[in-house]
Amino acid sequence: MDMSVPADSVTFAPRYTLAVDAMGGDNAPDIVLGGLELAADRHPGARILLIGDEALLRRQLPHYPKLAALCDIRHAASSISMDMKPTTALRLRDSSLRLAMDAVAQGEAQGVVSAGNSGAMLTLAKIVIKTMPGITRPAMAAVNPSARGDVVMLDLGANLACDARNLVEFAVMGEAFAKAVLGLPSPRIGLLNVGAEELKGDERLRQAADSLRDSVLGPQFHGFVEGHDITAGTTDVVVTDGFTGNVALKTGEGALKLAFLLLKRVFQTNLLTRLGYLLVRPGLERMREWIDPRRYNGAMFVGLNGVVVKSHGGADAEGFASAVDVAMDMVTHHFNDAIRLRLEQMGLAPTQNELVTTDSVG
Repeated sequence: MDMSVPADSVTFAPRYTLAVDAMGGDNAPDIVLGGLELAADRHPGARILLIGDEALLRRQLPHYPKLAALCDIRHAASSISMDMKPTTALRLRDSSLRLAMDAVAQGEAQGVVSAGNSGAMLTLAKIVIKTMPGITRPAMAAVNPSARGDVVMLDLGANLACDARNLVEFAVMGEAFAKAVLGLPSPRIGLLNVGAEELKGDERLRQAADSLRDSVLGPQFHGFVEGHDITAGTTDVVVTDGFTGNVALKTGEGALKLAFLLLKRVFQTNLLTRLGYLLVRPGLERMREWIDPRRYNGAMFVGLNGVVVKSHGGADAEGFASAVDVAMDMVTHHFNDAIRLRLEQMGLAPTQNELVTTDSVG
């Protein structure tokens, strides 16, 4: 009797939920292991493929019993440094990040989480895991705080120049992300522009807006939004090109740091202001929790044939656990299936002939 495993069981029923690059980040592997230990409480049914220096990981794993119960270790002979060029990283076929990407590409795992080199991660993801059929370019997405709740924003730097089709695809991916990660049944979508009027912006923005209004996303499309609408929470998803999105993201981060710096100076002015600080301290602590960067850790590469989540390189254990939470949400809520369905509904999915042509070229 043939006891071999059917070939399609590897593709459609991966053994591991996530493949984790244990050696990526400023404080790896300690922060990675600590984050996974925290995440193990929230996702006891997950299976983790932990990839890195096997001897080092086996010495440390006994200190993380919850993680040890749900992970297997795979040895990687090398790792990718934070300053390594993507072209160099591509040549390291035995690196922990490359082996994690290979695990997803081969159907062993459904997603990758790493706190490593962003450029190398995006390059490897596009070449190893590859872009999803129907998506011309993957995008970088992140969650940001607003006055009305969390907001998804993309692209944040993966594509500096975009055309109308790219922006429409970003809207599709942003909607799926807001549903999977934020739990919003019908997220509102806005296109970032220099004004809210329909005649504002360049031709690509107006074309993208027309396409979205005429699509199945029409009822959810708010129209154009401006920079202040991001923090106001005017929409749940903000779509833009990578150049503008990256500038907006860094400006927002800088504004938050400035606000806390100015508050600190105010409360240190004199004895009266110090006493005032004691009175408002509970409110400030609550505010700090709302905008805690660990809750909004890292960025997600969307539009790929698998889940790929990038944790911030300097994240602590709680921050890395948040990145794992996002990856788990995307896997358990079938994030990529939602994108495929929307592409089909909008007439953007490739035909069978196009898929055959793409596979033969690849």
